[in-house]
Amino acid sequence: MTRLALLPWIIIPSLFLLLHGCQNESQSTSSVSRELIIEDTLEFILKDGESLPLEVALANDNDERAAGLMYIRSMDENQGMLFVFEDEQPRSFWMANTPLALDMLFVNEDLEIVTIHRNTQPFSQRNFTSEIPAKYVIEVNGGYTIRHDIQEGMSVRINEVAAE
Repeated sequence: MTRLALLPWIIIPSLFLLLHGCQNESQSTSSVSRELIIEDTLEFILKDGESLPLEVALANDNDERAAGLMYIRSMDENQGMLFVFEDEQPRSFWMANTPLALDMLFVNEDLEIVTIHRNTQPFSQRNFTSEIPAKYVIEVNGGYTIRHDIQEGMSVRINEVAAE
């Protein structure tokens, strides 16, 4: 057999291994997930003066803020994440590697909700900005703010531990 005749016997199995290996790699990447670890509770102050509690995971350092809700595949209705920053300034968030639709609430240092982005698209590269300075950002399941009539201008009560 000539060398040219051996070529298909080498190329076809090599292509099969290459394609099969890539398929398995993409499957493992898409199955990456994390678990939400609840650390505290905050409260939304509703129009009628009642409060609505929300259990939150905290993101109060650069690594935690960078990870955010990436790869979190589900949250209970009364759960979310609280991002705590050292200072108040316009903030910008995006949905990279985030499989959940979220509502993003930007909160100033006086604990007033200054901007809400509702039902953000999962995996979006779009920047969601506050433009108005914010010290905190709260992420909840998409549609949460509509279901509970939470609006800009309303207040939030954050525990001192979470605010540190």
